[in-house]
Formats: sequence, structure tokens, C-alpha cells
Amino acid sequence: MASPSINRKSTRIDGASRRLTAPSDKRIRALPGIQIVGMGSYLPEQIVSNEQLNQDYGFDPDWIFQRTGIRERRYALPEQATSDLCFHAAQRAISDNDVPAEDIDLVVVATFTPDMAFPSTACLVQSKLGLNAAAMDIQAACSGFMYAMITAAQYVATGCSNLALVIGGDCNSRILNPKDQGTFPLFGDGAGAVLISRGSKQQGLMAYQLGSDGSGAHLLQKPAGGSRLPISNELIAQDMQYLQMDGRAVFKWAIRILTDSIEEVLAAHGKDVDDISLMIAHQANIRILKAATDVLTIPANRTFNNLDRYGNTSSASIPIALDEAYRENRFKQEKISYNLSINKFLYFLISFKYD
Repeated sequence: MASPSINRKSTRIDGASRRLTAPSDKRIRALPGIQIVGMGSYLPEQIVSNEQLNQDYGFDPDWIFQRTGIRERRYALPEQATSDLCFHAAQRAISDNDVPAEDIDLVVVATFTPDMAFPSTACLVQSKLGLNAAAMDIQAACSGFMYAMITAAQYVATGCSNLALVIGGDCNSRILNPKDQGTFPLFGDGAGAVLISRGSKQQGLMAYQLGSDGSGAHLLQKPAGGSRLPISNELIAQDMQYLQMDGRAVFKWAIRILTDSIEEVLAAHGKDVDDISLMIAHQANIRILKAATDVLTIPANRTFNNLDRYGNTSSASIPIALDEAYRENRFKQEKISYNLSINKFLYFLISFKYD
């Protein structure tokens, strides 16, 4: 399949003259001196295949796979909420390295599908784990885990936290419109977690880039349920409580920001594509990943994908992939791993060095 033609300088939105562009200041930063000391992930037991979606909603299984690379996804059970998925992932991260739970003094949860508006999902997880820790949520959709990770890493690097628990988790199935074949099959539920502590100066975030572009907010949003459009029967009748996405615009923007960000972070770190031992990108669409790796000439054996089994798990995507790659021994000592998470308006790339 040929890679789509992408204007690397800018991407038009809805045929208008307004464009989504990366900031002129590359804003490459570094945060050495931290390390990941535990990883864990949790996927709900309920497996929903493309064939099941065909039976339930009439969606074409072949179309889903050909357009996205997804064969199945996981859905939370009716009695489960985001905090439950996060709790299980956290337990596994804690047991991964026999880390005493009482040493955790900070909990940061990335989610855009919280159990409720308040209290925060992080507070609910803190209570479930019985921790004596500060706790807060970060809402940055598919980029959420990366924003949460850099936030927690700052606390650890500055001595404000000794051991931080960072979790990305979402129950996407609760905000999807079953009448929308363009978005409903793309997403799944899950959670992943890491524990961050102080490390050597040779470890940590050797280069990273944060970014945003809120000018295209209408291209990926859940309009109803906030302070601008409080939920009402009228809005529910219009399906405004569900996630809405302009897939074509998101697709083009994602490829451009993925390739540009990788090149910029590599250059800032004095590296090139050959130095990448493993690329772990946000698992959104196989065509996005394939197009970007083709442009960058990154071979398939140096990328990690689990999209076919889980779909897009939003803020859980990166930590689930990290955990699975680690357990498959995909990390090589003294090498660099590149992790990128993107949603329509937030992106974050890190070069992570580990021992």
C-alpha cells in the first residue's frame, strides 16, 4: 500500500485556509536523572471482534481491518469503570519489581473518561490501593499518559516525589456512538502503569517535545457534558454526548506531526534513525504508523504494534505497549527508545534511555 502524500509544512482543515501547524519554536527539552522501576498493564476480559461488531451493528469486518489494522478490542465489563482498570494496572506495576506500595507518594492518572467529574480518578485509585500519596488527574486524551509521565518525572527529578505512580487508562467504549462506523470500531478499553524513581544522569528523558494546537478542536471532541453544553435530553437526542472525529483531517495531521517530531527530537539529541532500537507509537491506526515509518525508513522489526488486538486505548496505549514490549524483551541495553503519543491537538515525543 502506497503511503499517502502529505504536505510536511502544513495540513488544511476542512478545506479552509486555516491550518494546523507545529510551533516554530521546536521546544525540545530534556529531563535526565529519572528511571522506570516497574511496569504493568491491564486489559478487560471482554473481547469484541470485528465479526461481533458486524453481528451487533452491521459494520463491515474487512473494511475495519483494511482501514485501521484492528481485528479486535477489549471492552470494560458493565460493573467496571476507568478507576478499576487503573487499579489493576497499578497493582501489576507495583508487583513487577516488589516495590513497597507504602513508598509511593504521588499518583498521576491520565484519562479523558474518568469515573465521574470529581473526585479525580487518581483519588479513587489512591483509595483502592490504600496509599498515603498526593493524587491528581491529567486530561490530554491520547497524549495523556505522556503528559502525566513528564509531570510526574518533574516531581521526582526535583525531589518533590521519591516514587511516583503514573497511570494511563480509559473506558472509551462508554463514549462511542454505536451508529458511527467511522469511530466506533477504532477504540478499546484498557490501562497501563509505570513507577518512576530517581536514576542516574545517564538515564531518563534525554529529549522530549510537547505541543498543542487547539485551533482544530472541532475535529475531535465530545461536545456535550461540559460547562459549555451541559447534558440535556435535547443534546442526547442529537448524540452530542459521544466522541466525534473528522478522521481524514486527523489522519493527515497525525502522519505529519509523527514524522516531524521524530526528526526534530533525533536531531536535538544528535541521533539519527539508525540509533532507534525500538519505536513505540500511539496505537491509533496502522496506516498512520506505516506511512510514518515509510517516510522515516524505520524497519518494521524496530517498531512495536499491538493495535490489531486492542484498538486505540487512548491514554492507555503507550503504557500498555511499553509493558508488553518489556515483557517480550524488546528493549536493548544502552540503547534509545522513542515513544510518541498524538491526538488531534496534543503531541509528545520522548527519547528514553534505560539500563
